[in-house]
Amino acid sequence: MSIVEAANSGPLPGRSLAADSRKWLKVNLFANWWSTVVTIVLAWLIFRALKGAFEWAILHAVWVTQDGGSAACRALVGEGACWALIGAKHRFLLFGAYPYDEQWRPALSVLLFIGLFAVSVQKRFWRREIFLIWILVLASIWTLMSGGVLGLSRVQTDSWGGLPVTLMLATVGIAAAFPLAILVALGRRSSLPAIRWLCVAYVELIRGVPLISLLFVASVIFPLFVPDGMNFDKLLRAQVAIILFAGAYLAEVIRSGIQSLPRGQYEAASALGMSYWQTTRKIILPQALVKVIPPLVNTFIAVFKDTSLVSIVGIFDLLTAGRISISDPMWQGFAIEIYLTVGLIYFVFCFAMSKYSSRLERDYATREH
Repeated sequence: MSIVEAANSGPLPGRSLAADSRKWLKVNLFANWWSTVVTIVLAWLIFRALKGAFEWAILHAVWVTQDGGSAACRALVGEGACWALIGAKHRFLLFGAYPYDEQWRPALSVLLFIGLFAVSVQKRFWRREIFLIWILVLASIWTLMSGGVLGLSRVQTDSWGGLPVTLMLATVGIAAAFPLAILVALGRRSSLPAIRWLCVAYVELIRGVPLISLLFVASVIFPLFVPDGMNFDKLLRAQVAIILFAGAYLAEVIRSGIQSLPRGQYEAASALGMSYWQTTRKIILPQALVKVIPPLVNTFIAVFKDTSLVSIVGIFDLLTAGRISISDPMWQGFAIEIYLTVGLIYFVFCFAMSKYSSRLERDYATREH
């Protein structure tokens, strides 16, 4: 039995789980006197931190207020959290300045996004039809948010905000950047100098500047060069900037996966009479993408978090909505609660991507062995 098999097979025969636990504690936490001292000190510090956090966030927190104001929260400043702020501002936090009576539309859009993610991670749906599902769902979300058809009132993108905007920028950005990145990664390995150097120039130019500069160019400088009377939506311009930015980083990740494959893969495909595109689609890309799952997901997570930078060009994403929520004089001084809530939302989506990435790695590692 190998070490891995022994670790996965549970307690050894004839030994209880309690005995194994005591042995693990002795070896890892109480091996000698200084290890014991460090363990006790760290345990005490962790206990104190958790106790203080529990008292602030739960025990002494203000969950609701009788008058809808902040008087009860201000009476406990420094002692308890003011979660009543989230109850008072949750609609603006989630949906921004979207018309109040129409906020069922962005709420439904968020549910459609989550449903789309849930379907996409199921392997039984990994067929060509998944592309049609993505197109239909994204088109439905755009129709819901913008309106103007099917009896829905028209809502300009300037009024969009909160979580739907963050999900839209991240989802569309990653979905559109991924095929672009594959083409650029292949182009960087092309035997045609013009294509190769064009792809190199794109990657180096985009990776050489921060995303905030691309957003600034797309939102402020680009409109100066378009003809009079032609106007591109601000949200669309920011979306294009995010797609170009994500595409450059994903292209380098995918290229590294392609370069890691042995030359024998190409020779075997050539011996079978397969064309370049058949080799790339059926042999090279599937193996390359599996090898770079961790950096791919890491880039996805980074793009999701970087959407918060759109606030610099006046787009009301989730973080911007949270920042504006605490500008209300009634609730000034309670920024921690807002940022913790926003951070929790970001964490849920990023953690889900991370865990799904780990599951994919385990699945493909098991297949290889």
